[in-house]
Amino acid sequence: MEQDEKVRENRLRQVARRRGYELRKSRRRDPLALDYGKWFLSRGEINGMPFGNVDGFETLDSVEAFLDGKLEPIKPGEA
Repeated sequence: MEQDEKVRENRLRQVARRRGYELRKSRRRDPLALDYGKWFLSRGEINGMPFGNVDGFETLDSVEAFLDGKLEPIKPGEA
């Protein structure tokens, strides 16, 4: 990952945290999995499982657009 992309990711994590979300990237390693490579915003977790307003996004661009109020999220299982 390039340094600029990592800086952008960290900035978006901070913005998400200020708005009450946690930004996570899918940990799937199987490219055929439906959530492979996707990003998720959640309101928190219980016992390690995210809960509340879990929203999925294809790219950091779409995460940024959502946090800027320009995009509706993709619900898990819709993409």
